[in-house]
Amino acid sequence: MKVLIINSGSSSLKYQLIQMEDESVLASGYCEKVTIPGSFTNHTAHSQKVKTERELPTHKEAVELMIELLTTGENKVIDSISEIDAIGHRVVHGGEKFKNSILVTDEIVNEIDALSPLAPLHNPAGVIGLRECRNIFGSEIPMVAVFDTSFHQTMEPYAYLYALPYEYYEKYQVRRYGFHGTSHQFVSERVATLMGKPLEELKIISCHLGNGASVCAINKGRVQDTSMGLTPLEGLMMGTRSGDLDPAVIKFLMEKENISVQDLDTILNKKSGFIGVSGISNDQRDVENASFEGNERALLAIKMYEYRIAKYIGAYVAAMNGVDTILFTAGIGENAIHRRENVISYLGYLGIMLDREKNDLGKQEGEISTNDSKVKVFVIPTNEELMIARETEKMVEFKKHTV
Repeated sequence: MKVLIINSGSSSLKYQLIQMEDESVLASGYCEKVTIPGSFTNHTAHSQKVKTERELPTHKEAVELMIELLTTGENKVIDSISEIDAIGHRVVHGGEKFKNSILVTDEIVNEIDALSPLAPLHNPAGVIGLRECRNIFGSEIPMVAVFDTSFHQTMEPYAYLYALPYEYYEKYQVRRYGFHGTSHQFVSERVATLMGKPLEELKIISCHLGNGASVCAINKGRVQDTSMGLTPLEGLMMGTRSGDLDPAVIKFLMEKENISVQDLDTILNKKSGFIGVSGISNDQRDVENASFEGNERALLAIKMYEYRIAKYIGAYVAAMNGVDTILFTAGIGENAIHRRENVISYLGYLGIMLDREKNDLGKQEGEISTNDSKVKVFVIPTNEELMIARETEKMVEFKKHTV
């Protein structure tokens, strides 16, 4: 089975074509500046990357270019779209409506669109991608929506509810949903395989640390808690997001700065985190380099980041009454050896012992704790696209056997 994975952003379109028999990537690409002048696409196939500069005024043109690159030219990987057996779409927010991946129909697309107020920066873009693909591919190729929030739907009400008047949950579904679900699911399943133990026997803390970041407590295969909330703003300090803060800060800043709710939302989501504290960059690598050169605010940003990760880990150890393994994934988690070492240095009370030689190997998959460490620590490169492909294949196969 060949599965096409599509991740539609407000001004981008990412894709991968995966051969499911061996889970190999036949081709991948990234259309950038969709709807913006200066559009271009990087397409990789047969170990070659080709850049195509072409204006993409809408996502329709982006999907059409994707098909062209997959089916024509020296780097084509299929002769026609009829060779694609299924399409999996990443959708950020499924609300309470979608607890699992689901086969896409026009009605489902409308229901996903109705959830846009819960993820106004993400769901509208996902809906555009779904609708354009429905128009271009038709209904003959099955499509599956895979939600970032689905993996977290095993949380209990005492974990996902906020201590607000209950009517706001009843009327508006205000609650913790969690994100990065496909990543946390992939790496938790992978670490269980590496440990040679059933997922249902393990207590796992997964640290997805990228420009967006979240920590997830996975207790015997079920999410017990996660750091992101109603939106991806809650939780850890991130590249441009503030993470947790006293809600009273909102009213205080609006009054002092005489700014609107929208202005403050922009500050919290796009001008805070690493860029806000350091004043240098939202990229942790730039901030780290500045800290090595003696920049005090850069060093402060890094220390705040590491401290907050350690606090969440400690909280989730308490919530699960123990932990078997802690894992690091995503861009920072997989590559920043100093971040991992410094976070682990807070956790000596757990009997964790870091193998610095293994940790220094960087992104390589595997254990970075010593053989006698009481809690195992792993680096697991994430693969959200493959997780979406697996979910898509599972849903399509299930439909075949239930018709």
